[in-house]
Amino acid sequence: MMSLDPRTPVIVGVGQQLQRIDNPLEALAPVPFIANAIREATKDAGLSSVPNADSIRVVSFLSWRYRDPARYIAEELGITTRETVASSMGGNSTQSLINATALEIQSGDFDVVILCGGETSRTRKRARAAEIELPWPVVPEDLKPTRIMGEELVMNHEYELSRRIVAPIQIYPIFETAIRAASGRSVAEHNQHLGKLWSNFSKVAEANPYAWIRKSMTPEEIITTGPRNRMIGLPYTKVMNSNNDVDQSAAIIMCSVAAAERMGISKDKWVFPIAGTDCHEHKYVSERDTFADTPAVKLGGKMALDLAETSINDIDIVDLYSCFPSAVQLGAASLGLSTDRQLTRTGGLSFAGGPWNNYVMHAVATVVGELRARPGEKGLVWGNGGYATKHAFGVYSTTPPTNGFKHAYPQDQIDALPRRTVVDIGTSEGPATIEGYTVMHDRDGNPERAIAPCLLPNGNRAWGISDDTDTVNAMCEGEWVGRAVRLDATGTLLIK
Repeated sequence: MMSLDPRTPVIVGVGQQLQRIDNPLEALAPVPFIANAIREATKDAGLSSVPNADSIRVVSFLSWRYRDPARYIAEELGITTRETVASSMGGNSTQSLINATALEIQSGDFDVVILCGGETSRTRKRARAAEIELPWPVVPEDLKPTRIMGEELVMNHEYELSRRIVAPIQIYPIFETAIRAASGRSVAEHNQHLGKLWSNFSKVAEANPYAWIRKSMTPEEIITTGPRNRMIGLPYTKVMNSNNDVDQSAAIIMCSVAAAERMGISKDKWVFPIAGTDCHEHKYVSERDTFADTPAVKLGGKMALDLAETSINDIDIVDLYSCFPSAVQLGAASLGLSTDRQLTRTGGLSFAGGPWNNYVMHAVATVVGELRARPGEKGLVWGNGGYATKHAFGVYSTTPPTNGFKHAYPQDQIDALPRRTVVDIGTSEGPATIEGYTVMHDRDGNPERAIAPCLLPNGNRAWGISDDTDTVNAMCEGEWVGRAVRLDATGTLLIK
């Protein structure tokens, strides 16, 4: 290995944990559960004890409210830290934290940093169902971390909120129908495409010891509805949705090369962040130019690769964010990757598990292990938050960067891209064209509500909604993207 700047940032330890304890009272709370992942990362680094860290950075979790979880994690481990950090919300958070941490280690601000996160959503759900009060700590309201890292974005436009369009399970299926129409595939052909894509992800999860569901599924099993695989938001069956009801935690130990050498960590454990970028699309989906493209992924991904002095064709190991199939397809198309290629190293959020904001911690941990096994190869990780909104990219290798870690934030270029004007009910009455849609189903699998962004003759966008039984049933058959419809004065979608 060439002579390295002692400030070069390097990943030296990774750890992953899962727990399947049926009695909620016997399950670990988030803090000790995350602490166990840090202990695993410590062992992975070849260290006999958890190092004191300049900073402990926790990906914000939803299973319990600690307010400053890093403080409690430090106490649980019996270590000291200069600062405690919590991330902003979003699936991009881990990669964004890694990018920021690499820059701060490189600048000399920090020497040893622990990144970690986890969820105990399965335990919380079981406790609520059994009406069990968990004996987990109640933390003072005024407790705060030293700082919050990451970009918080208001995700929903006021016109979306007024139409009760508020959740990823409503938006990502709309991306999917827009992608389908743009591909030229029929509904049946596209369903087969989705089945094959997600079946391939399930096969990867089957071989992953840290995956939540280690059972591969055939394409037909993926796309066929039934009691255990009901339709959620057309065209997504349950298994195509992120699986958030999991107990999973993960941790990463990052440090400077100088610190790694001081702690005696073997060089065969070292994996370098080479380059990274952070950016976001126009923050409201209502204002994006199209539902079938993610220009920020194109710009952010290419810039990360350029900074790493490589190309997508030279990337050996890829993990794309996979909360829904549309996210994978948008990411792959924007990065110039075929969906026939292996695009996950874990099995993805449906099968490996989707611990809310912390999936990417597991992805990076897995990629680090694979890079160690195949020295000299390059890995690319993409994290995504919101509605394919917030993006973070990281390029990794056991070969160190030639001139240190590089990072960019190409937001000015993205902000200059075209955007739509969105209009509310009362100003959208008249003819319109459907540009994407979904039909949300109830818990019994019955069509319940149609949601469709529509283009008006002047190019503006409006949201069409229908709860009419005949309409929602009709929209479950055939292709509706590109169809001429009408919106009435209440914003109701009229298909006749």
